[in-house]
Amino acid sequence: MSTTHAVEGVVDAGATSLLRFATAGSVDDGKSTLVGRLLHDSKSVLADQLEAVERASLGRGQEAPDLALLTDGLRAEREQGITIDVAYRYFATPRRRFILADTPGHVQYTRNMVTGASTAELAVVLVDARNGVVEQTRRHAAVAALLRVPHVVLAVNKMDLVGYEESVFAAIAEEFTSYAASLGVQEITAIPISALAGDNVVTASANMDWYGGPTVLEHLETVPVVANPSDDPGRFPVQYVIRPQTAEHPDYRGYAGQIASGVLRVGDPVTVLPSGRTSTIEAIDALGQAVDVAWAPQSVTLRLTDDLDISRGDLIAPTASAPSASQDIEATVCHVADRPLTVGHRVLLKHTTRTVKAIVKDIPSRLTLDDLSQHPAPGELAANDIGRIVVRTAEPLALDAYADSRRTGSFLLIDPADGTTLTAGMAGTAFAEAAADAAPAPEADDDGWDF
Repeated sequence: MSTTHAVEGVVDAGATSLLRFATAGSVDDGKSTLVGRLLHDSKSVLADQLEAVERASLGRGQEAPDLALLTDGLRAEREQGITIDVAYRYFATPRRRFILADTPGHVQYTRNMVTGASTAELAVVLVDARNGVVEQTRRHAAVAALLRVPHVVLAVNKMDLVGYEESVFAAIAEEFTSYAASLGVQEITAIPISALAGDNVVTASANMDWYGGPTVLEHLETVPVVANPSDDPGRFPVQYVIRPQTAEHPDYRGYAGQIASGVLRVGDPVTVLPSGRTSTIEAIDALGQAVDVAWAPQSVTLRLTDDLDISRGDLIAPTASAPSASQDIEATVCHVADRPLTVGHRVLLKHTTRTVKAIVKDIPSRLTLDDLSQHPAPGELAANDIGRIVVRTAEPLALDAYADSRRTGSFLLIDPADGTTLTAGMAGTAFAEAAADAAPAPEADDDGWDF
């Protein structure tokens, strides 16, 4: 079997085995209830878990089990009846395994939705059928589009409270689909549900015979999500340099890490960034065995034919498809900290395994969620704002455009004083194409941050 066919065979074998998805929506749209219903009706809840939920529900004066408690694990969440943190749950059906992230709906916790959706291959956005599309629905749709989540499901919940009317569902589906499409979301599936009653969650609803599409679980089980890694350029951020210097391995020099994207093969000419030095892959070690080929997201150790000065944070990429290194980064970002991000802000920028000093040189625009217009030169980005920034780094970084690679096109801005995450960034234009002219950025002080 050829190397290429071997890679494709392994990928195809596991293509339907695992789906990462996130739930999102406005406050009290029923996200946790949907997840609880999904777990309960798919027989993924242990007996003792269900008994604990029944006891907790009785303690709150509820006759029926509150399935939202299956995911709302924090004490504050249970007392307030809301979701604060991202709750991760693992379950499986005969057709697929799932990792789901139940994200909060409150505006002040939008940052947690960014966390939950950052690795998701599908996002379920819930809308209360009584309220329709609201600002937080638009914000979550924008975050899903910004993070390039490949598939979006619109779950119009609480259909039982509007008499299962088709016209209500159709109006909400049309409004949301139009809005999400304008953000660049290419695949949107709308499903009418009642998470509380179980309509169209796992089993088809007898109350909505006008709907002929899949249930939520049917769609989750069948949506295609995994692409062939051979289609993506190889990217290998170095995490650790292995030098045993033992009698058995006196000259061993290996570079350990996780392949971020693509495929790497023995004999491939590679370039080390940001230095630009070149070499050839001499060997690949995986799980203690020498292999001829490795692909994302495997963790491996590379050995090169030349002894180069390579350390943690360097990026090894095939020479033919190596990215360019630059100190000037333009990106679309979602600001997640309470402290505003301003021009001149001094930060640490973390990209894959590399962390460097950086300065925010400009904030050209902020996205207005209502009409997707760009507010020029806002001066700052407040918590949960989405906007465009220009950053200058102290050292060159090898970033891809986020549209090309979610792993190597993303970065974090970190407060150097206390390590707090300030901003999640996506290099390139993302969906925010329009950038207005802004006033000149102030000069940075010469105290180690002027570059």
